[in-house]
Amino acid sequence: MSRRTARPRRPSAAPVSPVTAASPCPCGLPATYAECCGRFHAGAAAPTCEALMRSRYAAFVVRDVAYLLRTWHPDHRPAVLDLDPGQRWEGLEILETTEGSAFHTTGTVTFRAHFTAGGHRDSLHEKSRFVRYEGAWVYETAVFAD
Repeated sequence: MSRRTARPRRPSAAPVSPVTAASPCPCGLPATYAECCGRFHAGAAAPTCEALMRSRYAAFVVRDVAYLLRTWHPDHRPAVLDLDPGQRWEGLEILETTEGSAFHTTGTVTFRAHFTAGGHRDSLHEKSRFVRYEGAWVYETAVFAD
């Protein structure tokens, strides 16, 4: 999910229904987007690294590049983030979380994110590392599991 390179723009394969405040949250938790990840996108701090991971996934779904960059550790943040307009995120599975609570300074989240690109279904299996930076959780690095 951390695409760093620019790629030529392709037209979208299919129109996507916009996520609204009243839509189910794309992260998969049983709440509306506004009550769940939308509040983090609007500026609230994620209380755990799992909440940040879920909100970053939702940011990919709604194409909130500013949020993705803002929640990326500055030592690893790309200058530009170019999202593939033909890629559609379709579901998130949290497989494991270690540490990452209000009492920790680091944590990891292992997840599988399902997507469709170019008419083909696939998934991204990643173990992401999060750290506290200036008091807030930020995404630091990842190891791709597959």
